[in-house]
Amino acid sequence: MKNSILVAATLISAALGQNVSRGAAMMRFACSQLTVERLDPLVNPGVVGSPHTHQIVGGNSFQAEMKPVEYDLVEKSTCTTCTFSEDFSNYWTAALYYRASQNGTYKRVQQFPNLGLNQRGGMTVYYIPPYDGFSNVTAFRPGFRMLAGNPILRNTTGESRGICHRCIYKDSQPFGGAPCTGEDTTFLPNRMCEGGIRTQVTFPTCWDGVNLDSPDHQSHVAYAEIPYEPYFPPMATFPYTPEQQRGKCPEGYPVQLPQIMYEVMFDTTPFNTPELWGEEGTQPFVFSMGDA
Repeated sequence: MKNSILVAATLISAALGQNVSRGAAMMRFACSQLTVERLDPLVNPGVVGSPHTHQIVGGNSFQAEMKPVEYDLVEKSTCTTCTFSEDFSNYWTAALYYRASQNGTYKRVQQFPNLGLNQRGGMTVYYIPPYDGFSNVTAFRPGFRMLAGNPILRNTTGESRGICHRCIYKDSQPFGGAPCTGEDTTFLPNRMCEGGIRTQVTFPTCWDGVNLDSPDHQSHVAYAEIPYEPYFPPMATFPYTPEQQRGKCPEGYPVQLPQIMYEVMFDTTPFNTPELWGEEGTQPFVFSMGDA
């Protein structure tokens, strides 16, 4: 069975990354689930009943139509599901489902809190500054939005940059580590994961400096030409150049943004029995825009 590549999106309410520069600390906060709905104001604005289901966190004014700049998330929202109470942004990903091989029915996979955080479902959101000690980044402007991933891609046809998955070992304490390393795969793990699956989404950090959005919600931003490592590297590999540490933005994208990253913890453990997996070596999970 093929598996859809995860797609994730964000609508930024305010300048959370404002003037993050040398010595700035990483922001990491939990966001509980706001709703699970067929709504997507980014890709399908105004449509009630979008093509697939999303799991949404953040400000409580989320709705089908949210025009950039015109729709002020700070003004419209009265609360947020994020523990960073000033953040009325919305963050969402496609939902993950278990597909039964016996009859083709679907059951949504629940989420669980990240280590050390108190949240109901949802995800962990990171705003990560450059760690080279001297680079500055530009604040997200109100109304800024972007999308990571490609729903057209499938495991057998390509990879979706910035998105990876990792098996969680049972009772692993602590659990963490840099994303998209040798332990991770760009496709959902093809074995039963003892403690569930951690999915991470890393958004682009280079911006054209002009557009708050683009028709495909991706062309106004770009990933650095040299991959950006969002965690502080080992001391043994000093010294760094800015290009090594931050990544070089490609031509046409001169403005550096804070790194936004999601961590989503999926509880796949209720399905860890051979009879629920069906054919040997065929994992049963699919994202909501899947072509199972």
